[in-house]
This record gives sequence, structure tokens and C-alpha cells, in this order.
Amino acid sequence: MPTPTLIRNAAWAVLWDAAAKQHVYGRDIDIVLRDGRVASVAPHVDGPVDADLTVIDGQRMLAMPGLVNVHTHPTTEPAYRGVREDHGVPEQHMSGLFERLQAFRLDAAGQQAAMRLAYAELMGAGVTAVVDLTAPFEGWMDVMRESGLRVWVGPGYASARWGMSAPQTVTWTWDEARGRAGFQRAQAIMDEADADPSGLLRGIVFPAQIDTVEEGLLRDSAALAAERGRPFTTHIAQAVVEVQEMIRRHGMTPIQWASSIGILSPRSILGHAIFIDEHPSIRWHTARDLALMAEHGVAVAHCPSPFARYGEHLRDFGRYRRGGVRMAMGTDVAPHNIIEEMRLAILLARNAARDIAAADTAAVFHAATVGGAEALGRPDMGRLVVGSAADLVLVDLAHPQMMPARDPLRSLVFHAADRAVRHVFVAGRQVLADGRPTLLDVGEAAGILAESQARMLRDSGKYDYLGRAGDAITPLSLPVG
Repeated sequence: MPTPTLIRNAAWAVLWDAAAKQHVYGRDIDIVLRDGRVASVAPHVDGPVDADLTVIDGQRMLAMPGLVNVHTHPTTEPAYRGVREDHGVPEQHMSGLFERLQAFRLDAAGQQAAMRLAYAELMGAGVTAVVDLTAPFEGWMDVMRESGLRVWVGPGYASARWGMSAPQTVTWTWDEARGRAGFQRAQAIMDEADADPSGLLRGIVFPAQIDTVEEGLLRDSAALAAERGRPFTTHIAQAVVEVQEMIRRHGMTPIQWASSIGILSPRSILGHAIFIDEHPSIRWHTARDLALMAEHGVAVAHCPSPFARYGEHLRDFGRYRRGGVRMAMGTDVAPHNIIEEMRLAILLARNAARDIAAADTAAVFHAATVGGAEALGRPDMGRLVVGSAADLVLVDLAHPQMMPARDPLRSLVFHAADRAVRHVFVAGRQVLADGRPTLLDVGEAAGILAESQARMLRDSGKYDYLGRAGDAITPLSLPVG
């Protein structure tokens, strides 16, 4: 059981105003965490403290609800450090997604090491709940349990694999039996997660991409999510190549096709949903996608970084919100720093709309807390109020990049980011203390990952359509003298 804890006299706190349905600031607040819940939130009063409480001095702290990350690939993305940042294929509308995934394979040792480093990054940036979208492997859930984070376990499966025959040509190789087998395996893994005695693991139904999963399997996946009360997620409208292929197959955009086959609902979390019919890189003849997403009550997992690297972005955060689309936040790529993603979401929205009101700190913070929690069907998360989950983050207001702390959330999002995150609690248990994981062992992970990355780059010639080594696919940023 977690130790009952008192955050005493927090200088600032981000509290939930249920009547106004928004976060508000509180000053000089006492917060008690007991039995995995927030037991009390009240103005500070000097006096004796219950003997069973561990006391943390909050006088130089911002207390805020834990952040909810609804889209990550922690077992692969850290292996792309130094690989994907400048990588893209002009013939594929600058995306490098398809070329990387047909060429690179990370071994199981590298995946587990990457996961440990990514989970440390996640909690180091104030994340307490994460959706882990991964092709399952041995030891995957063991690391989740060790971390102490809340994890939605997303074992991915697909009916087709991407390939290439030329820079301008992406191919789909279909194996429906493989997709069905993956679906069966995923069901067993999700059942195991739901039954985990920690109560911190849950399943999320994850057919990998809208273009790689056959229609019947997509329908069955959505039906399973509804039957078992699980969230459902897939990548959709994430690449121009994908949208063009779906239009070729069905005569409509991926969003429209997903609507037509009945897989969009309030339990659906759409991975990215950037390239809708009105996007300048698509310019399809309809203007229906945004309204369809709002009509079905879906949430969008907004992950700005990977697309900004290709010169693309969602058009725009504010317009989606005004259109009635529920917004949540994810990281998708390394670094798994959701605070930096929040900052980038604001800047890209303002640039796309040429309007400073397109997004602001309050809006993206809402998406990274309440937005993600509600997308996962957990209205007790993402807010700091009596009865909510005891998922709490303490930020150091004395950190130089937080000062002056006139508006601490702005200081955090625009300036300090993860550097000022000090302590993180999940269900009342401290998983990060003084910026370091308390439960997760990351000691050897960096070295293991470096060795696995080297093998991945060396062996890419076995899989790449041109037989290239990794250094030819994505050269170093500078020549070696």
C-alpha cells in the first residue's frame, strides 16, 4: 500500500473546479493522498499533522495533476535517436515513416532497454498515465509493472506490412491470417493487463493503422472494445501516402471510411488525424472530416513533433476544439517529453491560424490532463480534487527556469519543461523522487540500447528494398573527417 502523504502548504496548486469544468489556481494548499486517492484539498492551516502522514514541504512547489499521454511507442522510438530527426523521403511527401519501418528492426534486448529509458523520460516530464502502443514481446509488461506508472497496454496487430519498390512507391503485403492471429494474442494480453493485481494496467484495443488492417478485423476490434468497455485506438490520417491509398481503395478519406464502417465512437482515440480532407496537403473535394470526428465524439491524440520534423502540422488545434473535437496529447517519438509537445502544439497552432488565440497554455494543459483522462474513460484522472486518483506532480518553483513564477504553468510549458519536475506520485506511490525513478532500473539500459541500435543499422540491408545499410538510409548530420 502507498504511504499516506501530506503535501504541506504548496505555494501553487492546479485544482479542478467541477462546476466550471476547468482547472484553476490555488495558493498555499494542503493536499493529502491516502489509499490511492486524493483525500483532502484545503487551504493551509498551521497545526499538528496526523502521525501516519509522510510530509513533503510544498512551500516552493507547484502541485498539479499527473499528465496523461495517450500515444507513445516507447519500445522503439528511443532507438531512433540520431536516426530519424532529419530523415524523410521527398517522394513520400517528406515522411520517413514507411522507409524506416520497412528497413529497421530492433531486437528484443534493445526494445526493453528503450522502454526503460522512455518510461523514465515519461515520468520525468510529469506523466502518470501512458498508452503504450507496441508489437508485444517477452518482458514487455514486466517493465510496465516495475515502473509504477498507470499503463494502457496496446498490443498492436495488422493484416499487412509496408514495403517499398521505389522511393515514390509504398507497397502493402497482405496476410490476413497473421492479422487475425495477432488479434487473438492481443486479446489474451489485454485480459492479463485488466486482471493485473496492481490495478494500474488496462488494455486498449490497437489495430495498428487504418491502411494495414482489413475491414472485418477493424469492425471486430471496435466491437471488442465496446463489449469489454475498453478504449480503441489506431493510426489514421497520419500520412499523405496513407490518405491517397485509402482514397484509391474506397473513394473517400480515411476518416470518412472509418465512419462508414462504424469504428468511430466516443471510445475511439485517433492517432494523429492530421491529414483530413481540408488539409492543404490533401485538398480533397469534401469538407466533412472535422464534423464527422465531432459527431462521433472521438478524441484526437495530438503529437506535434514527428510531423513538424517533416514540415507538416495539424491545421489547427484551436480549430479542432472549436469544431467540437476532443483533444488529447501524446509524444509518439523520442524524447517522450509531453511538456515540450504542449509548447510545440501552441506554437504550431498559432502559426497555422496566424492567431495567438488558436491555442494557449490552459487549452493544451487541459488536453494533456482531462482530455486524455476522458479519452481513456477515466474521469477520476487528470484533475486534482477530492476523490480523484492520487496521481500528482510536484514542480520546483525555485528552479531558475521557473522563476519568476508569476504564472507557473506558463513557466513550466514555455521555459522549464521536465527540468523542474521533482516528484511524481501514481495512486499515491512515489515513482519519481528528486527527478529520479524510485522503482524503475535504468542502470544498463543506455548501453544495451546503443548496442542494439548499432545492430539495427548494420542489419537493415536484410530488409531494405535496396539492401542499404542504415548509414546510407540516414547519414550522419556531418561528414566524418
